[in-house]
Amino acid sequence: MNPRGTEQGASLHLVFDGNCGFCTRCVGWARTLDRHDRIALHAYQVPGVLERFGLTNAEGNASVWAVLSRSGERSSGAHAVAVTLDTALGIRVFEPFYRLPPVRWVQDRVYRWVADHRGKFPGVTPWCQQHPGQCGTP
Repeated sequence: MNPRGTEQGASLHLVFDGNCGFCTRCVGWARTLDRHDRIALHAYQVPGVLERFGLTNAEGNASVWAVLSRSGERSSGAHAVAVTLDTALGIRVFEPFYRLPPVRWVQDRVYRWVADHRGKFPGVTPWCQQHPGQCGTP
């Protein structure tokens, strides 16, 4: 569910770890940048989310996923972050830049390191704690 209340009109679905305070903080930044409600946020722990987007529990836990509404095209990790920034801002800068081989290589490795250590970064109250009863065991 889009935190602003609806998925109607969302051009991107962002699937993230709702038990992670750092992840919740990051999607909060995306929500702040998304002034035109183009992005719907989904904690992967919410029943039905993984199935809806064709993801496994391991994939949901490993990284953030961006799923385009029209095509269903999925991206994960650093690529998903680039797609999310472009969608939120209504531009096409971050994703084409990510596609440059040396940039992609660096961003993928930095993303993986951050994801592997996300519990050590400052965050906020995780999404699943903010929305008790909505998250279950996937």
